[in-house]
Amino acid sequence: MQKRKNIIYWAATLWLSLGMISTGIVQTIQMKEELQKMNSLGYPGYFMSIIGIWKLLGVLVILLPKLHLLKEWAYAGFFFVMSGAIFSHLANSSQLSEYFGPILLIVLTFISWYFRPESRKS
Repeated sequence: MQKRKNIIYWAATLWLSLGMISTGIVQTIQMKEELQKMNSLGYPGYFMSIIGIWKLLGVLVILLPKLHLLKEWAYAGFFFVMSGAIFSHLANSSQLSEYFGPILLIVLTFISWYFRPESRKS
């Protein structure tokens, strides 16, 4: 049972990390397509840099050992950013395809948090 939980945790955490790293980099460098998407949702361009840097730092915290309190903050931050993305798309009547990324990342956030080993809890 413990081995299964560990596999679920690492699979979810690695996919979550890849998703947050890729979107974090795209937002930090302010890729043109991402900037247009953020502007269409009503957010200023500098907001992307803030979110991107926090995503990258959150991944670092989640993957490093210890840092228990910061891990909780990182998971909460991922939840807030992804739920904010979902509600932003809802408010702007976005296409259904725009919801896939944020919903997947919020599910992976929950799974990673729920199945984290005792050594990674506070």
